[in-house]
Amino acid sequence: MAFFHVRTYLQQASPNDFDEHLLQSTLHHGPQAIIWQGQQGLVVPRTYAQHPRFKYSQEQLQALGWPLTIRQSGGGVVPQGHGIWNISLAWRQYGRPLDLAGPAYALLCRPLQKAFADVGIKANTQAVEGSFCDGRYNLAVWHQHQAKKIVGTAQVWRRCAPPLTVPPPTRQAGDPSDWHVVLCHALVLIHVDHELVTHYANLVEQTLERTQRYQAQRIVSLNTLNISSEQWLSRLQYHLRQQAVPHDQALSSHSESNHE
Repeated sequence: MAFFHVRTYLQQASPNDFDEHLLQSTLHHGPQAIIWQGQQGLVVPRTYAQHPRFKYSQEQLQALGWPLTIRQSGGGVVPQGHGIWNISLAWRQYGRPLDLAGPAYALLCRPLQKAFADVGIKANTQAVEGSFCDGRYNLAVWHQHQAKKIVGTAQVWRRCAPPLTVPPPTRQAGDPSDWHVVLCHALVLIHVDHELVTHYANLVEQTLERTQRYQAQRIVSLNTLNISSEQWLSRLQYHLRQQAVPHDQALSSHSESNHE
């Protein structure tokens, strides 16, 4: 059984297109789980870049010190920067993305939920209307009499060659023949100004002349719940190290390099 190679990069900000590098690295180094923090800015999916006002929006946000970066995964606009952690899992997967997207989200959410449970927080997978980049695989917690988003998730699948260490699966007629490198990503609100990050997320929509608006009261961060980020990080690292990848590949045992 293979496990994720867990690494932590929180001392210095990584480029907000870090996930693109991780996709390539996974093809050479096997399944990886990276905990990292990006630079101050906003990240949007490729669909936003197709908007005729996107260049104008980029210029406006750049001038305000919140540059826009395009990411490979779907979803909506999300903030990046100090107090926002990213958990990126990447591995090779055999099968159809449409069949396996749900299990991939479950694989990502499981160690996060266990880490929250270890510090006394129940986090459920659900949509939170009014939060930025809303989706049914958010993690939400109950706070001030309502569910609030603390984690957002997204994923991207890209065709790739099969790993050399895995024998070809036994196939039946009609079975898929493709391997993909999968990136499943979570954004965790650790210690942020809810009003500030929501304002800049809304500014992206405003400069694009879109009607979508977000509400600061629909998100919550770990510090608001009076939870130590160091304690939660320790539990998250533990549970990520126990997380097996869907296929035995590249790494036969798990390890961690902590670069804080």
